[in-house]
Amino acid sequence: MSMFSGLSAFPITPTNEGGIADADALGMLVSRLGADQVQSVGLLGSTGGYAYLTRSERRRAVAIAAEACAVPLMVGVGALRTDDAQALARDAADAGADALLLAPMSYTSLTAEEVCQHYAAVAEATDLPVCVYNNPTTTHFVIDRPLLVRLASIPNVTAVKMPFPVDHDVATQLGQLREALPEGFVIGYSGDWGAATALMSGADAWFSVLAGILPDVSAQLADAARRGDVTGAKELDARLEPMWALLRAFGGVRVSYAIAHLMGLTDAQPPRPILPLAGDDRDRVAQVLATL
Repeated sequence: MSMFSGLSAFPITPTNEGGIADADALGMLVSRLGADQVQSVGLLGSTGGYAYLTRSERRRAVAIAAEACAVPLMVGVGALRTDDAQALARDAADAGADALLLAPMSYTSLTAEEVCQHYAAVAEATDLPVCVYNNPTTTHFVIDRPLLVRLASIPNVTAVKMPFPVDHDVATQLGQLREALPEGFVIGYSGDWGAATALMSGADAWFSVLAGILPDVSAQLADAARRGDVTGAKELDARLEPMWALLRAFGGVRVSYAIAHLMGLTDAQPPRPILPLAGDDRDRVAQVLATL
């Protein structure tokens, strides 16, 4: 439970144009995420650009982050092929990961049975706990409740990272999931603009893009929501609404890199073909950042 619960910060993975991780920049970004702010670090998530890195660079990034990390380190091991994902899982474990995050990546549309067997195979590759990454925006696959129940029966699969529901009715969805899933199975949410609602509705975790680059204000929001300070959480959430609008408009990768540039944390660019925000879009990020 403690491996996945609370505030999990998802940083970018700075690289050069050849996709080689910048050890100094990555180590610094991870070391900024202190134990008094976040409960875990989610390395090589979507914001971390896992799909754009080679196997060797992913392993190297894990080793760099593990050395700098003061909290449990969860590592994304998604890949198109099951055997590649298994190899990445073993690499992550050997390099110092404490947990794994797995998305059902594919070029050909997958069936529920294919996804289930994929998770079972990867979960068997190590002894590390596995978090299901339900991210239909990038994978174009929806892990529905019946499939999630099947995945939760696989040894080592102990958590899920859910997208914020379209109808915003987190409480109802959480209630349905609690009834269907094993006791102690961790249910967390991404979609930063829904974090306060999800935590106040009883979610175990907030898997956060913003915490990977602005941990202080993210921790304030998470703490208020988890304490049940409804007024404080709503006030912070309203203050952050311009940032949520940026994330919805441009995506976490582009916004995180823009913030990192504006704060002087790294000059690394997003992996091509993703382009950095420029002109009015970058100015908009700068204006919102100045208010925080």
